[in-house]
Amino acid sequence: MVEIPDSLQSLFTATVEERENRYYIEIPESEIEHEAAAPGETYRIAVLPHDAETDRQPEPEQSTTDENQAETSPRPEPPVDEGEVRSVEIESVGDQGDGIAKVERGYVVIVPGAEPGDQPTVEIEQVKQNVAFARVVDEPAA
Repeated sequence: MVEIPDSLQSLFTATVEERENRYYIEIPESEIEHEAAAPGETYRIAVLPHDAETDRQPEPEQSTTDENQAETSPRPEPPVDEGEVRSVEIESVGDQGDGIAKVERGYVVIVPGAEPGDQPTVEIEQVKQNVAFARVVDEPAA
């Protein structure tokens, strides 16, 4: 079971790269733009195995023209909006006791006080590029 703390600021997929016997993980520019990270600051990170089979997305076709190589596809927007009310299923619990649900494209929604197996209706309170925080507004009758 993956445990995610309340203090989670960012969640993204990256490849470990080797350069001159040193190893690097590139932070996406969007994480800087959304103030999840800042240059020169120190952060605690967690490295989780990546299941390529479940997250596989089609690779964009490569073009040999300079004009097309300069274009980059925009990062997908989070699949939830602040104030949105929706039903979720809690899949696991983080180390702070908060429920963790996944919605479209594996996007993580943190729900304080929820337990694995719960299927509450929640209101999304805060949306970040890779994670949202929600509160329970209605729990189904047992």
